[in-house]
Amino acid sequence: MPPSSTQHVAVIGAGPGGYSAAFLAADRGLKVTLVTDEPHPGGVCLHRGCIPSKALLHAARLIGETREAAAWGIRFSDPVIDLAALRGWKTGTVDKMAGNLAGLCQKRGIEVVTGRAAFSGARSLRVGDAARIDFDHAIVATGSRPVMPALFKGLGPAVWDSTLALELKSIPRRLLVVGGGYIGLELGTVYAALGSGVTVVEKTAGLLGGVDRDLVRPLAARLAKAFEAVHLETEVVHAALEDGGLRVRLRGQEGETEEHFDRVLVAVGRKPNSEGLGLESTRIRLDENGCIATDRHRETGEPGIYAIGDVAGGAQLAHKASHEGRAVVERLLGGSAHADVPALPAVVFTDPEIAWCGLTEEAARNEGRAVKVARFPWGASGRAQTLARTEGLSKWIVDSDTEKVLGAGLVGAGAGELIAEAVLAVASGKRVNDIAGAVHAHPTLSETLMEAAQAFYGTAPHIYKPRRS
Repeated sequence: MPPSSTQHVAVIGAGPGGYSAAFLAADRGLKVTLVTDEPHPGGVCLHRGCIPSKALLHAARLIGETREAAAWGIRFSDPVIDLAALRGWKTGTVDKMAGNLAGLCQKRGIEVVTGRAAFSGARSLRVGDAARIDFDHAIVATGSRPVMPALFKGLGPAVWDSTLALELKSIPRRLLVVGGGYIGLELGTVYAALGSGVTVVEKTAGLLGGVDRDLVRPLAARLAKAFEAVHLETEVVHAALEDGGLRVRLRGQEGETEEHFDRVLVAVGRKPNSEGLGLESTRIRLDENGCIATDRHRETGEPGIYAIGDVAGGAQLAHKASHEGRAVVERLLGGSAHADVPALPAVVFTDPEIAWCGLTEEAARNEGRAVKVARFPWGASGRAQTLARTEGLSKWIVDSDTEKVLGAGLVGAGAGELIAEAVLAVASGKRVNDIAGAVHAHPTLSETLMEAAQAFYGTAPHIYKPRRS
């Protein structure tokens, strides 16, 4: 339908998905009301997730580099951590971005309503006890929150979730991280750099479940040195307060052990914020995971109401939510855009970083797809050598018949930035020869993507592999 001043879009939730949808809708001439239950826009990503964690990871990486520099003949004194100043820098970064978002809402003429929103019907919302908002279309973008198992509830400030860990109130002498996913490993990396002895327990057989093992191995090797311990196929079966911290019982392959930790960070997943939204006043339904059920266009069972981001399920990624929000708005304006992403990138901001997009090697195998894999080890990269970061790897997943690139994976310094080239190649249907023939600057880490493509044909200059006809 064409844009009209009578069209009113209500967006519930002001995270990256919500504000991206609201901004585009306003830019295209729609009337927009953005409802948030927080004082400032930005959502979990800005206030309690992506941005503060990456600020602290940057600080952690700087500390790591000062220590590594000794091997290059440059020696620094041990860092002095001014926790209040570090916390202030992190908070200042968040506040500045939140202020910018608030200003952008004002410039676009978006009405921002603060309060808890719930549907009172198929075309109306109530916010708090008083405000009522009538709309033509609504987009639910309420996100998710950390899961806290019953075992750790009621144990007070000795137990952290990711939100509390990012407050940076103290640096515990010993920190137990429960969960070997990306949140636990990123925050474990921060606290290890700041001086905590970090132990990770993961109940499965490997860190970062579902991520390409080629990419995980270099990270696991580095974390084994940075952390006090990593226990796989291990779980916490008991926890009790003791001496201001927690005494926990761990059960693993070799039986049970007990240890004391000053703090325990629980990072075992997140659940959608789908409760208390008044969905019973609509035809919206939840799936078995508590996510709002939608079609491929993210439309719910109630026509005209959409759900995007974490609350709608799928990968819990801010950029996925943003894409979905924009796709929904384009659809409201009569376009044919859908929310599926053929080459959705994911990044784990540990050290080294891990990034991937498109089809993975394991997924191809599970689907019975005929693919070939091209790899280039960073030990053969001149730039990686100069950075003393040779543990990395670049790889392409290539269709055996057409030689189109179907996916890519990277592990190494700056992998999160490098993945953008791979996203473009996969999304645009490029063949591996297109990447192999595109001149990349030397010496750069981006060359590793070119040489991985050249390795597919056996022509990479810095590694020897028999030529592929």
